[in-house]
Amino acid sequence: MPGIVTFAEHRDGKVRRPSREAVAEARRLADALQASVHAVIVGSGVEGLASELGAQGADTVHVFDQAELAAYATEPYARAMAHVVAAEKPSVVLVPFTAMGRDLAPRVAARVGAGLVSDCVALSVKDGRLEARRPMYAGKAYATVRWEGEPQMATLRPNVFAVGKTDASRKAEVRKGTVDTTARAKVTAVHATASGKLELTEAQIIVSGGRGLKGPENFHLVESLAAAMGAAVGASRAVVDAGWVDHQYQVGQTGKTVSPTLYVACGISGAIQHLAGMSSSKYIVAINKDADAPIFKVANYGIVGDLFELLPKLTEAVKSYFAGKR
Repeated sequence: MPGIVTFAEHRDGKVRRPSREAVAEARRLADALQASVHAVIVGSGVEGLASELGAQGADTVHVFDQAELAAYATEPYARAMAHVVAAEKPSVVLVPFTAMGRDLAPRVAARVGAGLVSDCVALSVKDGRLEARRPMYAGKAYATVRWEGEPQMATLRPNVFAVGKTDASRKAEVRKGTVDTTARAKVTAVHATASGKLELTEAQIIVSGGRGLKGPENFHLVESLAAAMGAAVGASRAVVDAGWVDHQYQVGQTGKTVSPTLYVACGISGAIQHLAGMSSSKYIVAINKDADAPIFKVANYGIVGDLFELLPKLTEAVKSYFAGKR
Protein backbone atom coordinates (compact mmCIF):
# COMPACT_ATOMS: atom_id res chain seq x y z
CA MET A 1 0.00 0.00 0.00
CA PRO A 2 1.42 3.44 -0.90
CA GLY A 3 1.94 5.82 1.98
CA ILE A 4 1.81 9.51 2.83
CA VAL A 5 4.46 10.83 5.21
CA THR A 6 3.94 14.03 7.22
CA PHE A 7 6.23 16.00 9.51
CA ALA A 8 4.81 16.84 12.94
CA GLU A 9 6.13 20.03 14.51
CA HIS A 10 5.55 20.59 18.23
CA ARG A 11 5.95 23.31 20.82
CA ASP A 12 5.52 23.37 24.60
CA GLY A 13 4.50 19.73 24.70
CA LYS A 14 1.78 20.05 22.06
CA VAL A 15 1.55 19.29 18.35
CA ARG A 16 1.26 22.60 16.50
CA ARG A 17 -1.90 23.33 14.56
CA PRO A 18 -0.20 23.41 11.09
CA SER A 19 1.05 19.87 11.76
CA ARG A 20 -2.42 18.67 12.76
CA GLU A 21 -3.70 20.24 9.53
CA ALA A 22 -1.05 18.33 7.56
CA VAL A 23 -2.01 15.01 9.17
CA ALA A 24 -5.71 15.65 8.59
CA GLU A 25 -5.06 16.53 4.93
CA ALA A 26 -2.91 13.41 4.58
CA ARG A 27 -5.82 11.37 5.95
CA ARG A 28 -8.20 12.89 3.41
CA LEU A 29 -5.81 12.22 0.51
CA ALA A 30 -5.03 8.73 1.82
CA ASP A 31 -8.68 7.76 1.64
CA ALA A 32 -8.71 8.81 -2.04
CA LEU A 33 -5.39 7.14 -2.85
CA GLN A 34 -6.02 4.06 -0.69
CA ALA A 35 -2.82 4.89 1.19
CA SER A 36 -1.62 4.78 4.78
CA VAL A 37 -0.63 7.86 6.78
CA HIS A 38 2.74 8.13 8.54
CA ALA A 39 3.70 10.99 10.86
CA VAL A 40 7.29 11.78 11.86
CA ILE A 41 7.95 13.55 15.15
CA VAL A 42 11.44 14.53 16.27
CA GLY A 43 12.55 15.99 19.59
CA SER A 44 13.06 15.23 23.26
CA GLY A 45 10.20 13.84 25.37
CA VAL A 46 7.89 13.65 22.36
CA GLU A 47 6.81 10.00 22.48
CA GLY A 48 3.64 10.94 24.35
CA LEU A 49 2.47 13.05 21.39
CA ALA A 50 2.06 9.96 19.20
CA SER A 51 -1.47 9.38 20.51
CA GLU A 52 -2.51 12.90 19.46
CA LEU A 53 -1.24 12.26 15.93
CA GLY A 54 -3.06 8.93 15.85
CA ALA A 55 -6.30 10.57 16.91
CA GLN A 56 -5.85 13.06 14.08
CA GLY A 57 -5.56 10.32 11.47
CA ALA A 58 -2.03 8.88 11.43
CA ASP A 59 -1.79 5.10 11.05
CA THR A 60 1.88 4.99 12.06
CA VAL A 61 3.95 7.47 14.06
CA HIS A 62 7.74 7.41 13.71
CA VAL A 63 9.25 8.79 16.92
CA PHE A 64 12.83 10.07 17.21
CA ASP A 65 13.03 10.90 20.91
CA GLN A 66 16.56 11.89 21.96
CA ALA A 67 17.80 14.47 24.45
CA GLU A 68 20.13 15.95 21.80
CA LEU A 69 17.10 16.73 19.59
CA ALA A 70 15.41 19.03 22.11
CA ALA A 71 16.19 22.11 20.00
CA TYR A 72 15.59 22.14 16.25
CA ALA A 73 18.71 21.57 14.17
CA THR A 74 18.47 21.26 10.40
CA GLU A 75 20.81 18.34 9.77
CA PRO A 76 19.62 15.73 12.32
CA TYR A 77 15.95 16.59 11.75
CA ALA A 78 16.43 16.26 7.98
CA ARG A 79 18.22 12.91 8.51
CA ALA A 80 15.32 11.57 10.57
CA MET A 81 12.70 12.66 8.04
CA ALA A 82 14.73 11.39 5.08
CA HIS A 83 15.29 8.06 6.83
CA VAL A 84 11.54 7.47 7.13
CA VAL A 85 10.92 8.55 3.53
CA ALA A 86 13.64 6.21 2.26
CA ALA A 87 12.30 3.30 4.33
CA GLU A 88 8.58 3.76 3.61
CA LYS A 89 8.91 4.91 -0.03
CA PRO A 90 5.74 7.02 0.16
CA SER A 91 3.97 8.48 -2.84
CA VAL A 92 3.40 11.79 -1.01
CA VAL A 93 5.31 13.81 1.63
CA LEU A 94 3.63 16.77 3.38
CA VAL A 95 5.38 19.37 5.56
CA PRO A 96 3.77 22.48 7.14
CA PHE A 97 4.88 25.76 5.52
CA THR A 98 6.12 27.17 8.84
CA ALA A 99 9.53 28.71 9.55
CA MET A 100 10.80 25.25 10.48
CA GLY A 101 9.09 23.58 7.54
CA ARG A 102 10.52 26.08 5.06
CA ASP A 103 14.00 25.21 6.30
CA LEU A 104 13.47 21.46 6.57
CA ALA A 105 11.47 20.56 3.45
CA PRO A 106 14.01 21.50 0.73
CA ARG A 107 16.80 19.70 2.57
CA VAL A 108 14.74 16.54 2.84
CA ALA A 109 13.69 16.86 -0.80
CA ALA A 110 17.33 17.09 -1.85
CA ARG A 111 18.23 14.01 0.20
CA VAL A 112 15.47 11.81 -1.24
CA GLY A 113 15.35 13.25 -4.75
CA ALA A 114 11.80 14.56 -4.45
CA GLY A 115 10.10 17.33 -6.41
CA LEU A 116 8.96 20.01 -3.96
CA VAL A 117 6.01 22.39 -4.41
CA SER A 118 5.96 25.09 -1.73
CA ASP A 119 3.18 27.07 -0.07
CA CYS A 120 0.26 24.98 -1.34
CA VAL A 121 -3.25 26.19 -0.58
CA ALA A 122 -5.13 23.21 -2.06
CA LEU A 123 -4.40 19.58 -2.92
CA SER A 124 -6.47 17.15 -4.95
CA VAL A 125 -6.17 13.74 -6.54
CA LYS A 126 -6.51 13.36 -10.31
CA ASP A 127 -5.95 10.09 -12.14
CA GLY A 128 -4.24 8.66 -9.08
CA ARG A 129 -1.72 11.53 -8.89
CA LEU A 130 -1.51 14.59 -6.70
CA GLU A 131 -2.34 18.05 -8.01
CA ALA A 132 -1.51 21.24 -6.09
CA ARG A 133 -2.66 24.85 -6.20
CA ARG A 134 -0.25 27.55 -5.08
CA PRO A 135 -0.11 31.36 -5.29
CA MET A 136 2.35 33.13 -7.60
CA TYR A 137 3.41 36.75 -8.20
CA ALA A 138 2.59 37.86 -4.66
CA GLY A 139 -0.84 36.26 -4.81
CA LYS A 140 -1.91 37.88 -8.09
CA ALA A 141 -2.23 34.48 -9.79
CA TYR A 142 -2.52 30.82 -8.87
CA ALA A 143 -0.72 27.93 -10.51
CA THR A 144 -1.94 24.34 -10.77
CA VAL A 145 1.06 22.03 -10.45
CA ARG A 146 1.59 18.30 -10.95
CA TRP A 147 4.64 16.20 -10.16
CA GLU A 148 6.73 13.84 -12.24
CA GLY A 149 8.08 10.90 -10.27
CA GLU A 150 7.82 10.23 -6.56
CA PRO A 151 7.67 11.12 -3.80
CA GLN A 152 5.41 14.07 -4.49
CA MET A 153 6.45 16.55 -1.81
CA ALA A 154 4.58 19.69 -0.75
CA THR A 155 4.56 22.29 2.00
CA LEU A 156 1.11 23.40 3.19
CA ARG A 157 0.19 26.97 4.07
CA PRO A 158 -1.03 27.09 7.70
CA ASN A 159 -4.69 27.82 8.49
CA VAL A 160 -5.82 26.88 4.97
CA PHE A 161 -6.42 23.15 5.43
CA ALA A 162 -9.06 21.89 7.83
CA VAL A 163 -7.93 20.14 11.01
CA GLY A 164 -10.81 17.69 11.00
CA LYS A 165 -12.35 15.81 13.91
CA THR A 166 -10.13 13.93 16.32
CA ASP A 167 -10.96 10.34 17.21
CA ALA A 168 -9.47 9.39 20.57
CA SER A 169 -10.29 5.74 19.94
CA ARG A 170 -8.02 5.68 16.91
CA LYS A 171 -4.64 4.20 17.85
CA ALA A 172 -1.49 4.60 15.77
CA GLU A 173 1.36 2.13 15.56
CA VAL A 174 4.44 3.70 17.18
CA ARG A 175 7.86 3.01 15.69
CA LYS A 176 10.85 4.30 17.61
CA GLY A 177 14.05 5.29 15.87
CA THR A 178 17.36 7.01 16.52
CA VAL A 179 19.31 9.39 14.37
CA ASP A 180 22.85 10.74 14.21
CA THR A 181 22.65 14.09 16.02
CA THR A 182 25.95 15.56 14.84
CA ALA A 183 25.59 18.88 13.08
CA ARG A 184 27.83 21.62 11.75
CA ALA A 185 25.72 24.16 13.61
CA LYS A 186 23.74 23.83 16.81
CA VAL A 187 21.28 25.90 18.81
CA THR A 188 22.94 27.33 21.91
CA ALA A 189 19.98 29.32 23.21
CA VAL A 190 16.35 30.04 22.40
CA HIS A 191 14.98 33.52 23.11
CA ALA A 192 11.20 33.11 23.11
CA THR A 193 8.76 35.97 22.77
CA ALA A 194 6.49 36.90 25.65
CA SER A 195 4.22 34.05 26.66
CA GLY A 196 0.50 34.27 26.24
CA LYS A 197 0.61 35.94 22.82
CA LEU A 198 -0.97 34.13 19.91
CA GLU A 199 1.25 32.96 17.06
CA LEU A 200 0.34 34.95 13.96
CA THR A 201 0.51 32.06 11.51
CA GLU A 202 -1.82 29.93 13.65
CA ALA A 203 -4.33 32.60 14.76
CA GLN A 204 -7.93 32.40 13.58
CA ILE A 205 -8.41 36.16 14.05
CA ILE A 206 -5.79 38.85 13.41
CA VAL A 207 -6.04 42.60 13.95
CA SER A 208 -3.28 44.51 12.12
CA GLY A 209 -2.24 48.14 12.25
CA GLY A 210 -0.62 50.38 9.64
CA ARG A 211 0.63 53.90 9.12
CA GLY A 212 -2.89 55.25 9.49
CA LEU A 213 -2.33 55.04 13.27
CA LYS A 214 0.14 57.92 12.82
CA GLY A 215 2.49 56.91 15.63
CA PRO A 216 3.55 54.14 18.04
CA GLU A 217 1.67 55.84 20.86
CA ASN A 218 -1.59 54.91 19.09
CA PHE A 219 -0.82 51.26 18.39
CA HIS A 220 -2.56 50.35 21.65
CA LEU A 221 -5.86 50.88 19.79
CA VAL A 222 -5.08 47.82 17.66
CA GLU A 223 -3.87 45.84 20.67
CA SER A 224 -7.02 46.65 22.64
CA LEU A 225 -9.31 45.52 19.83
CA ALA A 226 -7.26 42.35 19.39
CA ALA A 227 -7.47 41.60 23.12
CA ALA A 228 -11.24 42.08 23.10
CA MET A 229 -11.61 39.72 20.12
CA GLY A 230 -9.13 37.13 21.40
CA ALA A 231 -7.04 37.85 18.32
CA ALA A 232 -3.36 38.01 17.42
CA VAL A 233 -1.75 41.37 16.65
CA GLY A 234 -0.19 42.09 13.26
CA ALA A 235 1.40 45.05 11.53
CA SER A 236 2.37 46.35 8.12
CA ARG A 237 5.99 46.62 7.00
CA ALA A 238 5.91 50.42 7.27
CA VAL A 239 5.03 50.17 10.95
CA VAL A 240 7.79 47.63 11.61
CA ASP A 241 10.39 49.61 9.63
CA ALA A 242 9.47 52.71 11.64
CA GLY A 243 10.24 50.80 14.84
CA TRP A 244 6.73 50.94 16.28
CA VAL A 245 6.60 47.18 16.85
CA ASP A 246 8.93 44.21 16.53
CA HIS A 247 9.45 42.36 13.23
CA GLN A 248 7.65 39.29 14.63
CA TYR A 249 4.37 41.14 14.05
CA GLN A 250 4.98 41.90 10.38
CA VAL A 251 2.49 40.49 7.88
CA GLY A 252 3.43 40.51 4.22
CA GLN A 253 5.83 39.35 1.55
CA THR A 254 8.89 40.01 3.74
CA GLY A 255 7.08 39.09 6.96
CA LYS A 256 4.67 36.31 7.80
CA THR A 257 2.08 34.78 5.50
CA VAL A 258 -1.21 34.33 7.33
CA SER A 259 -4.58 32.80 6.48
CA PRO A 260 -6.92 33.48 9.41
CA THR A 261 -10.67 33.18 9.35
CA LEU A 262 -10.90 36.94 10.01
CA TYR A 263 -8.32 39.62 9.21
CA VAL A 264 -9.00 43.19 10.37
CA ALA A 265 -6.76 45.77 8.66
CA CYS A 266 -6.65 49.08 10.53
CA GLY A 267 -5.09 52.02 8.74
CA ILE A 268 -3.35 49.79 6.18
CA SER A 269 -3.39 51.08 2.61
CA GLY A 270 -2.95 47.65 1.03
CA ALA A 271 0.39 47.66 -0.77
CA ILE A 272 0.93 44.54 -2.87
CA GLN A 273 3.64 43.34 -0.47
CA HIS A 274 1.16 43.34 2.40
CA LEU A 275 -1.62 41.75 0.35
CA ALA A 276 0.74 38.90 -0.55
CA GLY A 277 0.85 37.92 3.11
CA MET A 278 -2.86 38.05 3.99
CA SER A 279 -5.01 37.92 0.85
CA SER A 280 -5.84 34.25 1.47
CA SER A 281 -7.69 35.18 4.68
CA LYS A 282 -11.26 33.89 4.59
CA TYR A 283 -12.83 37.24 5.56
CA ILE A 284 -11.10 40.62 5.40
CA VAL A 285 -12.38 43.76 7.11
CA ALA A 286 -10.67 47.04 6.15
CA ILE A 287 -10.87 50.24 8.17
CA ASN A 288 -9.35 53.28 6.46
CA LYS A 289 -10.21 56.94 5.97
CA ASP A 290 -9.14 56.78 2.31
CA ALA A 291 -12.04 55.34 0.29
CA ASP A 292 -9.64 54.66 -2.62
CA ALA A 293 -7.14 52.60 -0.59
CA PRO A 294 -6.17 49.37 -2.43
CA ILE A 295 -7.05 47.29 0.65
CA PHE A 296 -10.75 47.80 -0.15
CA LYS A 297 -10.34 45.86 -3.42
CA VAL A 298 -9.67 42.63 -1.50
CA ALA A 299 -11.83 43.34 1.56
CA ASN A 300 -15.12 41.54 2.14
CA TYR A 301 -16.25 44.44 4.32
CA GLY A 302 -14.96 48.01 4.31
CA ILE A 303 -15.40 50.88 6.74
CA VAL A 304 -14.39 54.36 5.59
CA GLY A 305 -13.80 56.55 8.59
CA ASP A 306 -11.52 57.90 11.30
CA LEU A 307 -9.63 55.11 13.09
CA PHE A 308 -9.34 57.13 16.26
CA GLU A 309 -13.13 57.31 16.54
CA LEU A 310 -13.97 53.87 15.17
CA LEU A 311 -11.52 51.57 16.97
CA PRO A 312 -12.46 52.53 20.57
CA LYS A 313 -16.17 52.18 19.70
CA LEU A 314 -15.58 48.86 17.97
CA THR A 315 -13.58 47.59 20.93
CA GLU A 316 -16.37 48.52 23.36
CA ALA A 317 -18.96 46.91 21.09
CA VAL A 318 -16.95 43.68 20.99
CA LYS A 319 -16.55 43.68 24.76
CA SER A 320 -20.30 44.23 25.25
CA TYR A 321 -21.11 41.45 22.80
CA PHE A 322 -18.94 38.90 24.58
CA ALA A 323 -20.12 40.09 28.00
CA GLY A 324 -23.67 39.28 26.94
CA LYS A 325 -22.56 35.76 25.91
CA ARG A 326 -21.20 34.91 29.35
